[in-house]
Amino acid sequence: MNRFRAAFVAAIGITCAFCGLAARADSGTLKGQVDAVVDQAIAEKHIVGAVVLVAQDGKTVYQRAAGFADGETRKPMQLDTLFRLASVSKPIVSVAALALVDRGKLSLDDPVTKWLPDFKPRLADGTTPVITVRQLLTHTAGLGYTFMEPPGGPYHQAQVSDGLDDIRIDLAEQVRRLSSVPLLYAPGKEWRYSLSIDVLGAVIERAAGKPLGEAVSDLVTKPLGMKDTAFVAKQAEAGRFATPYYLASTGLVPMAEPQVVALPFGTLTFSPARIFDAKAFPSSGAGMSGSAPDLLKMFEAIRRGGAPVLEAATAAEMFRNQAEGLAVFGPGFGFGFGGGLLLDPVTLKSPHSPGTLFWGGVYGHSWFVDPAKKLTVVVLTDVPPGGKAGEFHDRIRDAVY
Repeated sequence: MNRFRAAFVAAIGITCAFCGLAARADSGTLKGQVDAVVDQAIAEKHIVGAVVLVAQDGKTVYQRAAGFADGETRKPMQLDTLFRLASVSKPIVSVAALALVDRGKLSLDDPVTKWLPDFKPRLADGTTPVITVRQLLTHTAGLGYTFMEPPGGPYHQAQVSDGLDDIRIDLAEQVRRLSSVPLLYAPGKEWRYSLSIDVLGAVIERAAGKPLGEAVSDLVTKPLGMKDTAFVAKQAEAGRFATPYYLASTGLVPMAEPQVVALPFGTLTFSPARIFDAKAFPSSGAGMSGSAPDLLKMFEAIRRGGAPVLEAATAAEMFRNQAEGLAVFGPGFGFGFGGGLLLDPVTLKSPHSPGTLFWGGVYGHSWFVDPAKKLTVVVLTDVPPGGKAGEFHDRIRDAVY
């Protein structure tokens, strides 16, 4: 498991220093530093294009759309280009759940069965433990991911979707399939990256009394003016999307439909067309699309105290380690609400401040919020984060600091 954690963090490019890249001491302007990293990554064909936004103390101090949204047609990347967000969906849905807590419609310590009476996955010994909303939010519920197990494992046998693939089921069936698979550990006893946020989406539907897409819109995206962020994109918007690529033996190749990609942390099946399919279940863990400016609005709102979507005390909890005493990747890491926490930058040889919240997305994205430096960074690209595509995110981080 420790080797999986190391490979996953290094590959997904989520702006931690785990892959050993220390902060650089180069001279020059912020624009010059970041431009150099972006230009090199495109020139060396590690990515096809990217959108990078940097805000400090509420002001956007760097923004750039570089390279191509589609390399074959040479369509230029735009600041508002749309991307399949993959796991960048998780913080958005986590904020929606916390907004329901603020409104008194949901409690972090509610048993999940209060909202989903049939969700009763068992431990290996046959017992049925209590799973709480808090454990879903923090990946401590005992669940896993299909891509994290060998072929033929229980998740594969139950045909559980990772939220990126072409398995066409509704959210109720996704939850039913997850409930049929034995838990990997007793809830609250370990931390393991998982499909728990998908189950959280089903809880949000029940607590809000409306479909998940409507609930997230009402609670998060509409109040923040995130007009481009949703679970289902309109076919008319297809031309605004970045084409996803993957690294083949011949170089970067556009993804097919579907596309199986072997990455350092597992083999994933991508379905680029999924985002246009209204019948695909709304995967809270991987199923949304959006733009970099939209994401910057949300992360900046969290950094500045949560308004207009969260109370200040709730927003502050996102930056507190919610996995105290549990191993998250390795020494120096914790997990807040919505993302990982960098707790010890000295141990990790990182330029981040203690308490920096961060995560990424397997279509090739990263983000972090450093409250101490009042710094928010969003990086969206078009290549899954293996090898040099993963290192790109760390180099952006280093250039910013």
